[in-house]
Amino acid sequence: MKNSTEKTSKRVIVLDTSAFLAGFDPFSISEEQYTVPTVREEIFGDSMPQVRFKTAIESGKLEVRSPKKAFLRQIKTSANEVGDAFFLSKTDIQVLALAQELKAQGHSPLIVTDDYSIQNVADQLHIKFASLATLGIRFRLQWVRYCPACYRKYSANYKSCKCKICGTELKRKPLGKKLLRS
Repeated sequence: MKNSTEKTSKRVIVLDTSAFLAGFDPFSISEEQYTVPTVREEIFGDSMPQVRFKTAIESGKLEVRSPKKAFLRQIKTSANEVGDAFFLSKTDIQVLALAQELKAQGHSPLIVTDDYSIQNVADQLHIKFASLATLGIRFRLQWVRYCPACYRKYSANYKSCKCKICGTELKRKPLGKKLLRS
């Protein structure tokens, strides 16, 4: 039996573009669903994902919301910490920020995405996620960017794609990994 003073958080769904592209049907679940405006730009033409997206918005099943700037900054900081900042798109950052904002409002967000970088940052923030077309991540990875020619290492927030010493295109490799919570 729950104590009457315990706060129960309502589960809400935050949808990334990959959820729609993988065939997610917003009408298949009863939870409140959210996404960000830039997802609309990533779903092209008159495809089934576009039809589902538009219908869900028009029926009120899906709410499109922009996250506040403070949450965008939080996400950029967390993404830098795990080394995924360079690999997140504007939409990815907004999806994570919206989930973080909903969490701060007392909800329990679940991000539906097949994007490994989103999943990695979400785990760092203790935000749940679910995959549709992939198995999802098993480990939270800490990434480092490096030059495969001269082996120079770069911070996760280094903006260039090329080594400043020799000009070779940078790669990334896991610096460390942590098994995800079960």
